[in-house]
Amino acid sequence: MKEFLMPSLGADMEAGTLVEWKKKPGDQLKPGDIIAEVETQKGLIEIEVFEAAILENYLIEEGDKVPVGAPMAKLRSESIPGKIPEKDSETHPIQEEEQATESEGPVPSDSISEETSSKEKPSEEKHRIKASPLARSIAEKHNVDLNNLKGTGEGGAIIKADVEQAMAGQKEAPKQTPETGALKDVMKKKTEPETASKQVIKSRTSTSKPGQQESIRAAVAAAMSRSNQDIPHYYLEKKIDMLAALNWIKETNRQREISERLLPAVLFIKAVAKALDSAPALNAVWDNGLQFKNEVNIGFVISLRAGGLLVPAIRNADTKSVDEIMAALNDMIPRARALKLRSSELSDSTITITSLGENGADKVFGVIYPPQVAIIGFGSITDQPLVHEGMLAIRPVLQVTLAGDHRATDGLTGSRFLQALNNHLQNPEKL
Repeated sequence: MKEFLMPSLGADMEAGTLVEWKKKPGDQLKPGDIIAEVETQKGLIEIEVFEAAILENYLIEEGDKVPVGAPMAKLRSESIPGKIPEKDSETHPIQEEEQATESEGPVPSDSISEETSSKEKPSEEKHRIKASPLARSIAEKHNVDLNNLKGTGEGGAIIKADVEQAMAGQKEAPKQTPETGALKDVMKKKTEPETASKQVIKSRTSTSKPGQQESIRAAVAAAMSRSNQDIPHYYLEKKIDMLAALNWIKETNRQREISERLLPAVLFIKAVAKALDSAPALNAVWDNGLQFKNEVNIGFVISLRAGGLLVPAIRNADTKSVDEIMAALNDMIPRARALKLRSSELSDSTITITSLGENGADKVFGVIYPPQVAIIGFGSITDQPLVHEGMLAIRPVLQVTLAGDHRATDGLTGSRFLQALNNHLQNPEKL
């Protein structure tokens, strides 16, 4: 028997609030399964398990605030043959909750009451509202009718954010006159022909509230303040000729569909991952001394539309192809901006990249995110005079900076890394 602990999702996290359990006592867990959703300063985070086990029982309830490192549940490492029946892999989590029996362990009280009522009124079973236990509790407390809500959770389930949005609408909804009602009908008709993809984006970004953005800013401020106080930074910069890299991207994209085309940021990530072979001390954390990391998990700074930053990790970037890295970015950026990341994506970075993209500043000097020991900054690519093969020419130039922790490395290590990075970007076909 072992305890499942509240994970740390960064140096700025002290606690998280359990929003919803995604697994029930008795469920068989495999690596990568989502066991719970936790509300943090960085939004609603899906918490994963990393080894096979059986969920024995809960140690906290939905709605509880739990410090980092505190036990959340008990797990049994090995299953007892014949005791836990295998579930149909296609069964939806909501359906599993409805089909739970006493042999599978405790069932939330609201599920029991609904199951009892469905037995008494079979004809109403098909109208059962799909909602998380926490959403039901909040709705009952604030007299919110779940029948009027459209769920944005998995399988259309109503979640906490849906109820809170309805409560906000009740407080702010103005009295409607016949004239304003007619105007709204006209505007609705004008805006109805939206694509399914736009509707999906709206539902995903609706969870990003101003209060969450403020808490993200506060979390970033706390981490950066700690960084400036505790980490003795040193800075290096290097100009890199990007003509070869840009030509390679242009030629590669010419042969691809629009959805499969690459961005320069993909080459930055891959080149950094490869260059760390020359300076492994930069792929490390400082925790009572320098601790090297075997995996190269590159944190990529993502700017949120309403303000604030998140830094999810691209795991094992050194072993991924440029196409796999591009796919990871396409998946990760929308989820980050909707505040729907997984715990491993926020806790496993071993080094961070910040890129300003086109039309940004020429260079950026980053602040190290503890406990990491380095951050790499990529400015905009601009045309500049540069000596090439003994002649002055106008070339696309990228200014790259390195901020390093002087407790862990020094300028010689940083210079060796930047030179290796330059070499990789001069030979993009090898990446």
